Amino acid sequence: MNQNKSSRLFKLGILVNPYAGIGGALALKGSDGAAIREKALAMGAEKKALDKARLALEHIVPIKEQVSLYVASGDMGETLAQELGFSYSLVYQPENIQTESQDSEATAQALLDEQVDLILFAGGDGTARNVCHVIGNSVPVLGVPAGCKIHSAVYAVTPAAAGRVLKQVVMGEIVSVSDAQVMDIDEALFRQGKVNAQQFGEMQVPTELRYIQAVKMGGKESDELVLADIAAHIIEIIEDHPQHLFVMGSGSTVDFIMQEMGIKNTLLGVDLIKNKQLIASDVTAPELLNLTANQSHKLVLTLIGGQGHIIGRGNQQLSPSFLKNLGKENILLVATKNKINNLSGRALIVDSGDLALDQQMAGLINIITGYHDQVLYPIDNLHFKEPV
Repeated sequence: MNQNKSSRLFKLGILVNPYAGIGGALALKGSDGAAIREKALAMGAEKKALDKARLALEHIVPIKEQVSLYVASGDMGETLAQELGFSYSLVYQPENIQTESQDSEATAQALLDEQVDLILFAGGDGTARNVCHVIGNSVPVLGVPAGCKIHSAVYAVTPAAAGRVLKQVVMGEIVSVSDAQVMDIDEALFRQGKVNAQQFGEMQVPTELRYIQAVKMGGKESDELVLADIAAHIIEIIEDHPQHLFVMGSGSTVDFIMQEMGIKNTLLGVDLIKNKQLIASDVTAPELLNLTANQSHKLVLTLIGGQGHIIGRGNQQLSPSFLKNLGKENILLVATKNKINNLSGRALIVDSGDLALDQQMAGLINIITGYHDQVLYPIDNLHFKEPV
């Protein structure tokens, strides 16, 4: 297994619902609601969620010097951080010993504010709903199954499986990321023997990436097929957001996307489109800042092959002011897996000219590698390191 080459600590958010699954062993058909939890505790129920979260976290204890945890107090996360010897920051403290759904949501919001790389949460479908309500698909998550009801696809099959995937992500190995459904059932109806499952949203979940070698093809032909898939994904997003401006960066991959839409492209410049129509060509930094002011917009860009730069090489039109207004979550980074593999594990680099902004953008980012196919990959800017 390759060692993580990043000089930056991995920011891991932890959220444990201590009461998840507490009613399962007592045939209470769930653990949602204070009354059910009080009844379960009165019947001698044991809290198991912390133990299951521990099983996952133990997989990264050998590399804990590469990780910084962000946790809520007590059994919502701090207990495990202390027990396993992780460096951690306390982000939330519930008012009551018996935590409620609002505590899970408040913790999720605190982790979002800290811009963690990934949230590991332990619970059941109710906990997944709480996290999804706050996080949506803005931060990758990984669920540790600990509840009575596990209908949601955001959970690993076992706590140990969650730990294995978590270790891959922390070590900087390439893993795919996919949208997974958050499901839950009506517990009141369930206790009457009726199953009424509903979807409450989707979250992004890292999964093990498995490369399947196909019949060998010429590199150009193969790349064109992959680029067509990438273009289809981006065009779908553009069609779904007709009121958004899309800033199209430089490079051959972005050029291919523009060609697929039949739009004239500036190969070594930055263009602006809306609803698949060209708005401006080869814009300057001031023009870009002015044209995108007070309008919803996204940025489509690729990485420089073999180097890994995504900002600061050939696209200086993307000024720090523009990038601050944009937000990392609105970057649509595209590249083939061959291009990513050619980096040989080196992290991506942002060199905007604003060191504070570069540091803010460090961490994991999704790279669109095909149609509805994405991988997680780290940004780690080498100039953060202290001189030796």
